[in-house]
Amino acid sequence: MKTHYVYILASKRNGTLYIGVTNDIIRRVYEHKNDLINEFTKKYKVHMLVYYEHANDIYSAIQREKSLKKWERKWKIELIETINPD
Repeated sequence: MKTHYVYILASKRNGTLYIGVTNDIIRRVYEHKNDLINEFTKKYKVHMLVYYEHANDIYSAIQREKSLKKWERKWKIELIETINPD
């Protein structure tokens, strides 16, 4: 069974946020940090992994990603700071 991840990247503390889904968190963060994918993260320099969580399957990961994208920014920051206060 493959693990999937929902992750949040930030440009800096309280900066621009990006939410995505992957099955290989290390590869995906590497791609973002080196501007190999996604024009949004490249344009706004959103390279810092600040939060991630596991999902059992791709469908629940995508559902969680869509849910998080609808959240207010304040809620996203609070979620990040629960596990990553710095």
